[in-house]
Amino acid sequence: METYHRAGHEKVNGIKMYYEIYGEGEMPLVLIHGGGSTIQSSFGRLLPFLAKSGRIIAIELQAHGRTSDRNQAESFEQDAKDVVTLLHQLSITKANFLGFSNGGTTTLHIAAHHSAVVNKIIVISANYQREGLIEGFYNGLENATIDHMPEPLKAAFLAVNPNQDALQAMFEKDKQRMLDFVDLSDNDLRGIASDTLLMAADKDVIKPEHVVKMSRLIPNVQLLILPGVHGAMIGENLNPGISDKTIAMTAHLVETFLNQ
Repeated sequence: METYHRAGHEKVNGIKMYYEIYGEGEMPLVLIHGGGSTIQSSFGRLLPFLAKSGRIIAIELQAHGRTSDRNQAESFEQDAKDVVTLLHQLSITKANFLGFSNGGTTTLHIAAHHSAVVNKIIVISANYQREGLIEGFYNGLENATIDHMPEPLKAAFLAVNPNQDALQAMFEKDKQRMLDFVDLSDNDLRGIASDTLLMAADKDVIKPEHVVKMSRLIPNVQLLILPGVHGAMIGENLNPGISDKTIAMTAHLVETFLNQ
């Protein structure tokens, strides 16, 4: 894992939001992690490749990792506001965004409703509507407990925030956000003006046809479906067997898109 050259917290909309900055360059790439995750569990293996060719700002969202919680439910809309506010406080007026899974949904919200700060977006394995998730995703979710949360994600959280109560709170809020999933509209996607790269895996938790549908709504879009499962292409910590070559290829595809 590459070492950041700056990290810290900013007071953002009532929470203390954690971020790390890597690499050098004019237009930063903002990384937004998946649900239940930290910077390291989502991007620990991808980050070193991306940081070779540009400036990276990796963040942790409400209740995740080293970012504090607030006395309200999580929502993708609020996460989008928090990210935009953080960038404002870091004196960044425009950025590229890469969001994975729930972070990809947040990225869509940013592009749809905070377009002034957006240059380009990369959305990896994310849905914009509830129906985009594979059949069976919601089976048993209502009754899921933290015992169902993957051990690598729990370990990654506790490695940076050794607080079991905070882990429990994050789990409950992430679960509720998915149970109450608030759709973006087709018109929201039609209104995304930024160049967009949609990426997904052929055995993802997002239906391939949902990603294709998104690609037909967003005006300036490229679509890429790669073999694999959710998180494999970026080397998420739930996929320890993925080779560095696969992750380097993903980074190359992202860099190619950003440099077009």
